[in-house]
Amino acid sequence: QVQLVESGGGVVQAGGSLRLSCAASGRTFSSYVMGWFRQAPGKEREFVAAINWSGAYTRYADSVKGRFTISRDNAKNTVYLQMNSLKPEDTAVYYCAAGRRGTSVRDYDYWGQGTQVTVSS
Repeated sequence: QVQLVESGGGVVQAGGSLRLSCAASGRTFSSYVMGWFRQAPGKEREFVAAINWSGAYTRYADSVKGRFTISRDNAKNTVYLQMNSLKPEDTAVYYCAAGRRGTSVRDYDYWGQGTQVTVSS
């Protein structure tokens, strides 16, 4: 079992930055692929970024490539999402997830409760 708790969301102006954190419990954190997803009102949950167990491999949605950076600290059981040059269309609830592979919602077994990110224009 892995429990995930996100933090760091808030309200920011367009062009600003936020860093999300996801703290995980459980001894097997380092064995999981960690992902960030987001869900805007009335839309399906979508993939944002993922990172493998060592941090050597990352993957991003085209919409955030070059602006967002995912990283992890296995010693702290924490994964981060640095978000720069934020746009109003980035407004959503952001979820942290732990899984074995992939960029699909169904690839991930454990989910956090989500943190709201609102970007004002």
